Amino acid sequence: MGRKSTKTKKNVYQQARDDINMTRAAVEDATEGLLSASRVEKIENGQLKAHPEDVVLMADIYNKPELCNYFCTKECQIGEKYVPAIDIIHDLPQITMSILSSLNSLNKDRERIIDITADGQITEDEREDFETFRRHLAEMSMTIEALKLWADKELPRD
Repeated sequence: MGRKSTKTKKNVYQQARDDINMTRAAVEDATEGLLSASRVEKIENGQLKAHPEDVVLMADIYNKPELCNYFCTKECQIGEKYVPAIDIIHDLPQITMSILSSLNSLNKDRERIIDITADGQITEDEREDFETFRRHLAEMSMTIEALKLWADKELPRD
């Protein structure tokens, strides 16, 4: 049996493992050796960068799908630019209300967006309204990602 870490400044991967009281050796066993205890230790200590396949394995074993979002938004250049960061997974009612709020915002923008985009160009006087629409889309995207993470956590696939 491994010993409990006394390190106070833990990275997200170590914190996720500690949250379920799993040893690094148990991670290696659970992954049938695909993720060795020494590799987990090096990732947790910052000596080695996690690979996407490492993070997928950890996320599955720890039931922490948010690790994948963290990796994509904090450790991947493409994800940093294009993937919305989900820092907190709320409960289903809160996520649902956020989705409905986003839909309402988009519905209010609908007529203006049709006017702006009908000619295939965004003029300078239309730019501010289009940026508002784009912000509403980004908010909706984040809410959808939060719902997907919630579902992955609460309704794991077989």
